[in-house]
Amino acid sequence: MSNTSPSRARGTTHRQNGKPVSVDLDSLPVTITDIERAAELLEGVIERTPVAHSRALSQRLGSEVFFKCENLQRAGSFKVRGAYVRMAKLSEEEKKRGVVAASAGNHAQGVALAADRLGIKARIYMPLGAALPKITATRDHGAEVELYGVTVDEALAEAKRYAEETGAVFVHPFDNEDIIAGQGTIGLEILEQVPDVDTVIVGVGGGGLLAGLSAAIRAKEQELGKKIKIIGVQAEHAAAYPLSLAADALVPLKKVSTIADGIAVGRPGQMPFSIIKELVDDVATVSEDDIARALIFLMERNKLVVEPAGSVPVAALMNGKLKEEYGDLGTVVCVLSGGNIDPMLMLKVIQRGLSAAGRYMTIKMMLSDRPGELATISRIISENDANVTGVDHTRVGGSLSMGDVSITIDMETKGVEHCRQVISALEDEGFKPIIVY
Repeated sequence: MSNTSPSRARGTTHRQNGKPVSVDLDSLPVTITDIERAAELLEGVIERTPVAHSRALSQRLGSEVFFKCENLQRAGSFKVRGAYVRMAKLSEEEKKRGVVAASAGNHAQGVALAADRLGIKARIYMPLGAALPKITATRDHGAEVELYGVTVDEALAEAKRYAEETGAVFVHPFDNEDIIAGQGTIGLEILEQVPDVDTVIVGVGGGGLLAGLSAAIRAKEQELGKKIKIIGVQAEHAAAYPLSLAADALVPLKKVSTIADGIAVGRPGQMPFSIIKELVDDVATVSEDDIARALIFLMERNKLVVEPAGSVPVAALMNGKLKEEYGDLGTVVCVLSGGNIDPMLMLKVIQRGLSAAGRYMTIKMMLSDRPGELATISRIISENDANVTGVDHTRVGGSLSMGDVSITIDMETKGVEHCRQVISALEDEGFKPIIVY
């Protein structure tokens, strides 16, 4: 952690959407002084998470790529940083009243762990569909958990009602200066651990992490004598920031749908937005398949278990769009923001990721109900070196004519080109396979 004295007033100029932007850093809601003081508060409380070099992704990108492994942080994500700073600064009278928060997982565990360290009573509202491992982990840290509502927004409203009714201090997941300052300590660590960094890529939900990290890095650029690209990443079906930045105003989404539940936020935080719009170069988006592929890549090639929200920076590198837009990204640091993935979700994401990478394929086709048809299909698949893992053979159904059979085949394949080879071989024999996924 940095223990340097507070920095004097300074400004920064960087390019945003291709245009130079000048910013008085001391005019922002969170300054480098706030972040450095947050770092002092966190000494001995959190882990100084490691930075891991990815040889596989470096070779693929043509630049050096490192991962800031907040998936190895206490409570499994970066959230404990901001939660602890926020709660450590409460008055003794506020601490006696206790705290309340709402979350589907990471913020819940961060608040619960911080409350346990500080001896504060914590009540956490979680939606009914929250993953059981996250509920259990939150309770194991000593917090009282109440399941309420179907969505996080409903749980959030109930947490605020409870705060008003009881006087408990509401701990917002991202729209608070102490929360943002705590998350910003990651930026200080990155600059210390990878001093030659040229580009930092961060997943974005409400924006607390991106806001704090960008405030820290922009304040240190003068000392480093270089400009650093800062790029946020959102899931394309939960991307409120690109719309809001384009409108220069908060634009809430009507619907949010993504496997990256840690960044499934429909409305940016007002305070993070006010910082991000001034300091961040760009906010990109990635697809669900991009996220699934990245998660598989991190497990297979880097031996890292990361939740979908934590894998989005890697997804943004792997889909190639950032390199197309910016060219050489130089030395890159991706923040792997968390590792709290539900095993049931992991199964689904792995299957989707394998399918997106052409490593797993399910096809469906119609056959004539006569001997030898299935044997012919099996022969073709075997000759093309794919491995059948499941077959569903159905003679009955509203869409089936008399004498027809519907067959669905699951198989292991070796990549996108191999999938095309198998499909082509079946078509050459007169079959009409349809790829289900």
